[in-house]
Amino acid sequence: MSSDLQSVETKLGVEENGINVIPESERKGRPRELFWPWAAANISVFGISFAAFVFGFGISFWQAVFASLIGIIFSFLLVGFVSLAGKRASAPTMVISRAAFGIRGNAFPTAVSYLLLVGWEIVLVALATLATATIFDRLGWASGNGVKIVAFVVIAGIVVFTGVVGFDLLMRLQTWITLISLALTVLYIGFTLDEVNWGVITSAPSGTWQAFVGATIFAMTGFGIGWVNCGADYSRYLPRKSSGSGIVGWTVFGASISPVILILYGLLLVASDPDLATAIGTDPIGALASILPTSALILLPFLIVVSLGFIGGAVLDIYSSGLALLTLGLRIPRATAALVDGVLMILGTIYVVWIADTFFGPFQGFLYLLGVPMSAWVGAFVADMALRRKDYRDADLYDSSGIYGAVGWPAFLSMVVGTLVGWGLVVSFFDEPWLTWQGYILNWLGVTDSSPWYYANLGILAALAIGFFGELIFGRMRIRREEAVDSAPVPA
Repeated sequence: MSSDLQSVETKLGVEENGINVIPESERKGRPRELFWPWAAANISVFGISFAAFVFGFGISFWQAVFASLIGIIFSFLLVGFVSLAGKRASAPTMVISRAAFGIRGNAFPTAVSYLLLVGWEIVLVALATLATATIFDRLGWASGNGVKIVAFVVIAGIVVFTGVVGFDLLMRLQTWITLISLALTVLYIGFTLDEVNWGVITSAPSGTWQAFVGATIFAMTGFGIGWVNCGADYSRYLPRKSSGSGIVGWTVFGASISPVILILYGLLLVASDPDLATAIGTDPIGALASILPTSALILLPFLIVVSLGFIGGAVLDIYSSGLALLTLGLRIPRATAALVDGVLMILGTIYVVWIADTFFGPFQGFLYLLGVPMSAWVGAFVADMALRRKDYRDADLYDSSGIYGAVGWPAFLSMVVGTLVGWGLVVSFFDEPWLTWQGYILNWLGVTDSSPWYYANLGILAALAIGFFGELIFGRMRIRREEAVDSAPVPA
């Protein structure tokens, strides 16, 4: 690295830590500080749009409310458990995963994690770009590709720059995003509250309990399951004496509070106006803007809150995806890894914004395709962490000849089996040609789309359970052998 480049990085305050264990001298902060990054990443008004997708399972208003609450809180509780590992190991999530899966076996979940994170980066930046074009067109200021290009460059630039600079800038940015977005979201609710028809919101008939399960699983997949693979990335800087309950509590509270409020309000809107629910399926953010008055004083704050919400999620994704890329073995600086991810994000966003015809079908398919193996992984990861009585051995997380070995077969096979079973039990509402192979177990069992079980998407829960119990039962002896090794831990 040239001295000029080093000088620039120093002035910008670029984070030097990558996937290494954070030295004791650099561990800082308190569990309550986890509220800000997780709140900012999930305060997006896309949560309001998400209500239409939940309601689309053909359930009643109250069923949708409880499905959303259960799915959001339970899935973010998994993120909170993963965050505990960050305190215990002071390393990124997918590095800690090596303890369960082995140094080389961990490449499988890390690759899935990387794809999921980059995929979310693309979705969030694309939505922010499309939202900007929609608002400018509505105001009559500009339309067409010119607006999209400018919005795309600005939004992608902020995301990539934050990912490159790293942890400290990210934490400061997320605090401001949370505060600004909170205030502007309250304004949005105030301007649209008259759209709620309190007399009809409970008129939708109750759906089957299988549909309720499907909606709950969809909420899990759309919220917490998408974040489980990076929980420890933001707790790894905390001192190891930090409160474990505080880490879990502040993570779950910060991540859940906004989605819960937003999706509940969204359910009020879509239950009042079925046409709004249909419009959201085509343009999730544009549909929400359509119920606002055509005034710059109202639409511009809406655009700000939309953009900030998506940026808040995307910066966490690009930061964690950079760490995942390094964990896969790419030997480059963390900042460079973030740049690589930024290029992939840019290419993917170009496809979504300028080439793809629809949004929700591919989006739901993407969530289930990678949500299944990620559910199996988090099940195995949480079980492995629960079984460990001692902290992780720092040096052995980076050495295939150490106590964690090359492959942790109980966790690895649990994830493989959980993934194969899970994919066989999930299907998309939309006929996506690239996903028609899924649901093969349902086909073998003779379950057709006329059955209430067909769209319940039990594969997510099946994968989670197989991953958890597989490692809990078959990984116990392996962990006891590891912890029996009489060797002093390597100083951080």
